Amino acid sequence: MQKEEAIIIGAGPCGLAAAIELQRIGLNPLTIEKRNIVYSISQYPTYMQFFSTPDRLEIGDIPFTTASEKPSRLEALHYYRVAAQRHQIRVQAYETIKSIEREDDGFVVKGENRFGEPRSYFARYVIIATGYFDNPNVLGIPGEELDKVSHFFRESHPYVGMHVAIIGGSNSAIDAALELERVGAKVTVIYRGESYSSSIKPWVRPGFEKKVSQGLIQMRFSYTVTAIGNNDITIQGPEGVELIPNDFVLALTGFHPDRNFLTQTGVTMEAEGYPTFNETTMETNVPGIYLAGVVASRHEANEIFIESGRYHGNKIADHIMSKRD
Repeated sequence: MQKEEAIIIGAGPCGLAAAIELQRIGLNPLTIEKRNIVYSISQYPTYMQFFSTPDRLEIGDIPFTTASEKPSRLEALHYYRVAAQRHQIRVQAYETIKSIEREDDGFVVKGENRFGEPRSYFARYVIIATGYFDNPNVLGIPGEELDKVSHFFRESHPYVGMHVAIIGGSNSAIDAALELERVGAKVTVIYRGESYSSSIKPWVRPGFEKKVSQGLIQMRFSYTVTAIGNNDITIQGPEGVELIPNDFVLALTGFHPDRNFLTQTGVTMEAEGYPTFNETTMETNVPGIYLAGVVASRHEANEIFIESGRYHGNKIADHIMSKRD
């Protein structure tokens, strides 16, 4: 069994930031990632731009310079890759952690690589920085299992000329609608809210509202999708039940933490469904197990959370240092 002082599960921006902070107190943590470094960002829409300015996404005292005011997905991938390399973070990619069990003065961490071969570690501290991206909020309606339904949007080209329904009213939904309209898709945005979300990027909303007023994008407030068929969807709202033509559905309804994995480690869940942790130290109700990044965001699970989640490593390092003292 491989012995480590600390293991970080997840090599997203906040997991990498935590690794750097642990290095600064003399630890050399092993970061285990079930896919590639900053996987969630690699899955963002191809031409996405962040809401945040680059300085608010920096980690490890490495400047994040960009060609424009808002960094792109490609620039972010390059930045975090370089940050990991410069700080010589030990990243073990394509390995999935299956369980964390208390043993003596630490934890036995078990997983497997992409070939199904078992891996086993012992660590005194475990930092869970797994994010939400693998756990979309499902609709729980008939037809959601169809191939035409996706909880992710990458790029608009595959949808040229298609009837596309977007479920949700967040930034991701608005950005997707604009990209799709530009390539000639027939877009309907279905949002259960009564008006536009206050979180929409202020420089994006006017252009989106103009497209709606021109009839180029259909916006259906206070509506929900109740069923998905091969060639149509059923929606329900203030004007009753409607059947509208549809080729593809993008259910951009957000994400949630892997509750089963967390509860199996002994981490309790609050009434709202979010894990229990101390906001000052980031330690969970299980001493020695910490949270970092979007898994500790409680309500908002998007790229903006990197701004504050990158500092979780500072809190964790300070707490571990106090224990060692």
